Amino acid sequence: MPLLSDFPALPGFYQLLFLHIEPISTVMPAVMAWWQPGAAWFHHELIPDGTSPAASLDARTTMAIWQLGNCYLLLGLISTFVFRAVRDTLPNNPTAQERILGASFTALALADVTHVLWSFVGLPADLKYSFSSWNSMTHGNITFTTFLCAMRIAWFLGIGRKRYYYGQLINDQRERRSVGRKNDYILYPKNEQRERR
Repeated sequence: MPLLSDFPALPGFYQLLFLHIEPISTVMPAVMAWWQPGAAWFHHELIPDGTSPAASLDARTTMAIWQLGNCYLLLGLISTFVFRAVRDTLPNNPTAQERILGASFTALALADVTHVLWSFVGLPADLKYSFSSWNSMTHGNITFTTFLCAMRIAWFLGIGRKRYYYGQLINDQRERRSVGRKNDYILYPKNEQRERR
């Protein structure tokens, strides 16, 4: 079993969230849409209204819900298999880990934003700001997805973790300036040294 230290680019809470909780939260809707409670229930829950779901859906709607379930499954599988492959293949290379995770998180964050946007836009006007009227599906599509996006942004900002690639250019430039003030000859050509004095 890999150690936590084998995945320095995804430590602690980030590892728990993105390697375990998020995949489970994206695979479950696929199971719910395909088997139990089923496509009719899933379709009905997209917009909370307090009524019972239809007994069945037309073939096109059922197919669309099943395909949506497949998209959820795909997201869960990518997080599960790709992130673990990064951890297992590059245990001593946190810079490479971070670059690959960052590419994935960029795509996922963009998908988060559009998912939240269209889920919110699709709600009837009387439900948009009536958060207490939202059901678990609406909170999953909007509230939880917003939380996931915020956590991806926090990861990029280096909150609660050491950064190995993202943000390093800025840190390197600050470090060079700091060293440059002490030793101008190390960082600046002679003509720039004269201008600086």
